[in-house]
Amino acid sequence: MNAVEIEQAITSLANAAFDRENFPYDFLAAFGNKDTTLKRLRAGVSNKSDLGGVLQTSNIHIAVAPPGAVTITLAALKASLATTRYKAKFILATDGETLEAEELDSGDTIACAYPDFPDHFGFFLPLAGISIVRQIRDNAFDIRATSRLNRLYIELLKDNPDWGNAERRPEMNHFMARLIFCFFAEDTDIFRSSGLFTATIEQMSARDASNTHAVISEIFRAMNTAIDQRSQASLPRWADIFPYVNGGLFSDSVAVPRFSRIARSYLLHIGQLDWTRINPDIFGSMIQAVADDEERGALGMHYTSVPNILKVLNPLFLDDLREKLIEAGDNKIRLRNLRKRLARIRVFDPACGSGNFLVIAYKQLREIEYAINEHRDEKGRKSDIPLTNFRGIELRDFPAEIARLALIIAEYQCNVRYLGQREALAVFLPLSQDNWITCGNALKLDWLSICPPTGTGTKLQGDDLFAAPPEHTPIDFENEGGETYICGNPPYVGRKYQTDEQKEELQNVFRRRTKDTLSLDYVTGWFIKAVDYMNATDTDAAFVTTNSICQGVQVSALWPAIFAGGASIRFAYLSFKWQNLAANNAGVTVIIVGLSMKKSMRRLYTVTDESTVNIVETHNINPYLVPGDNVFIVPCNQVPDERTPMQFGNHPYYANELMLEPEEAAALIGEDTRTARFIRPLYGSKEFISGNPRLCIWITEDNLTCAKAIPAIWNRVEKVGRTRASKQKDIQAQKLVATPYQFRDQYEAENSLLVVPIVSSENRPYLPAGLLPSNAIIHNKAFALYDAPLWNMALIASRLHWVWIGTVCVRLEMRFSYSNTLGWNTFPVPTLTEKNKADLTRCAEDILLAREAHFPATIADLYNPDTMPDNLRTAHDHNDEVLERIYLGRRFKNDTERLEKLFELYTQMTTRQGKGKHHD
Repeated sequence: MNAVEIEQAITSLANAAFDRENFPYDFLAAFGNKDTTLKRLRAGVSNKSDLGGVLQTSNIHIAVAPPGAVTITLAALKASLATTRYKAKFILATDGETLEAEELDSGDTIACAYPDFPDHFGFFLPLAGISIVRQIRDNAFDIRATSRLNRLYIELLKDNPDWGNAERRPEMNHFMARLIFCFFAEDTDIFRSSGLFTATIEQMSARDASNTHAVISEIFRAMNTAIDQRSQASLPRWADIFPYVNGGLFSDSVAVPRFSRIARSYLLHIGQLDWTRINPDIFGSMIQAVADDEERGALGMHYTSVPNILKVLNPLFLDDLREKLIEAGDNKIRLRNLRKRLARIRVFDPACGSGNFLVIAYKQLREIEYAINEHRDEKGRKSDIPLTNFRGIELRDFPAEIARLALIIAEYQCNVRYLGQREALAVFLPLSQDNWITCGNALKLDWLSICPPTGTGTKLQGDDLFAAPPEHTPIDFENEGGETYICGNPPYVGRKYQTDEQKEELQNVFRRRTKDTLSLDYVTGWFIKAVDYMNATDTDAAFVTTNSICQGVQVSALWPAIFAGGASIRFAYLSFKWQNLAANNAGVTVIIVGLSMKKSMRRLYTVTDESTVNIVETHNINPYLVPGDNVFIVPCNQVPDERTPMQFGNHPYYANELMLEPEEAAALIGEDTRTARFIRPLYGSKEFISGNPRLCIWITEDNLTCAKAIPAIWNRVEKVGRTRASKQKDIQAQKLVATPYQFRDQYEAENSLLVVPIVSSENRPYLPAGLLPSNAIIHNKAFALYDAPLWNMALIASRLHWVWIGTVCVRLEMRFSYSNTLGWNTFPVPTLTEKNKADLTRCAEDILLAREAHFPATIADLYNPDTMPDNLRTAHDHNDEVLERIYLGRRFKNDTERLEKLFELYTQMTTRQGKGKHHD
């Protein structure tokens, strides 16, 4: 269940008559517990309560209290031995009149009237496996509003299917934006009367909803009619009391979809919510899913936390402003100059979605401005920061509308907070006609026309607040000559998932600045557009992006073009989870990269497991986000020294019938014992790490005649032949039809076999390479070193190599995705003496012996970071010490120092070989 579905279920529970016997089970059902789970609890099979309540292990302990005894019952739940023994995370007590609960780890509590507990449903979302940020838990209004708006939206589309068509969908979305404004306005005295909009619809529209659309349409018409034109407008008296809103919000068509009784009821329920509690930081992100069929399944999950957004905005420009505020102290002249600077700052998000970054930036600047006014003894001074300095581009029309609306709400709320309710209302209406959120494709639009480098440029103006007119009208910024900051979280879209149109857009954006746009993620287009913009005006930029743009082949395809444009990396956040409100802690792994044309100290930020941030200052950050010169790791097809070549394992190429599960192999041998000589263990990454090899039929030219005489084998071979023959468009498959008894590749070891997984967890402290029996076959899902001296393993299993491949190879989220051409062939190794090799051979042997001592533990068992055996950790540590002394004469202090040395050696290595490029 998503958050909105849970809210709906909790609201239904609270509205129903209180059922003392069934409340605990109904409560758990609302959070997604299945009928079978509830049945076991009811039967007492899994109910661990010692107080006559319901205790779900590792979840919650619930008790229904006698009337008036809720607080006492909650205390008993907390003191219960069962609560501790069965690791309950929450306790909850209610008597149907009041409800109290506590989250035991944090000690946070809630206490409320029973009918009001849905207002606190966010407190309990972890019960459904949904991680939450504090803003959601403390204020669940935005999810409740989203939930009701979603129900209304779906109901209206049922009764007005034509409004869901592509032609009318923008009109439907525009209607929803108008409703949101009305609900907010009636609860914040903008309409000069509390609840005016909802009350008017309830009083003036028929209960059967037959004229609800007409009533709403007249209200909208009133809000689009200037006061001096009202007498000619023939407005009904009940509509004439609504103020003139202007701003294009109610201009153009005032058509309203028809309402059913149910839709009317939903509308009235929405109006009964307390819209003063809306949080534009949260609400915009959530509501955008209402109008998107593909995203509605994740409804209520679209929230990006303010702390994550501030990871972009703080180092981009807010930290500097706060430092200047501290430096100014009480110096009124310096404070005034800083205030003037704030008023000229422009924030531009060319992938703004529903406006989160712009809203947060606006609110932060208003907060700093308020502090300045306090220091200057000018409390209550009207803000100099105009909304039109916060510009955005968004591809979809509804999020673009919501972004504009979120900024309007943010401005009003800031005015209430810093000026007072009366002053905020005095300046709110009528709304400005200007629209500065552009709906369009950011990679096709001219950013300089949308957020121009001088005071004059293209700001959208038209009779519709949200729709962009075909001709843009240049009008002045309110404040001339300030700096611009580009920020945002553009769409990532890896190369495999891009449409043909998106690929073409990238090619146009790069304009022959790289030969390899097909390797690039879609997000890189925003980086190049930002660099072009930075060449025209005083601008810094920072984007949230997948970490892949700083790994693998994308580095040499993208970053030379950025550096050639004059930009460099001013700051960066290393990989971390960009967590939203999401089930099971879901969140994409990202980095943040800030660009600048200016010379200054560079900063690298690392988010630790404890959510603290470490900062490293350096003179340059290279495109791998490592302190040091700008080096580009170029894939190399050969090892540069005495190391053994590393190659992909054997690709079966439609020879699935030659690969066997253990049961299949046993059945073949049981059918004909002669098959045993042809069956070999088969390892890919997964099989090696888990210690559970599959098996394969391995036939060579030497034993082909014998294999043909065994029907159990040859039947499978013939199936391979037929499969390959059916792939008529595959030239490779057609060539292999002649050898259906073999994989495409036929590599095997004579004496020893080293295996290296392609994909493995980043949580393991070392890359899990290992030695396999020489008769093993390596699948193409792993790399192999055939008959390699064992000192090769010492290199691969080192911390130095772990750090190198974690930096230069592509990652899948955070997991390692190994590459022989990028990870092994480029790994810088000093010239090794025979003694060095002997010492490293002994280190590898010690690692293997330490593993063997824990047989039958698997690689997965042995390299669990929490339970790694001491003797194995010691063997690896000794290996690291021996190798690092070869590199440096001592142990490295940390991974940063390791990388700096490796990049230095790589530069020397490629310079000697005349390969690769080194850019200062």
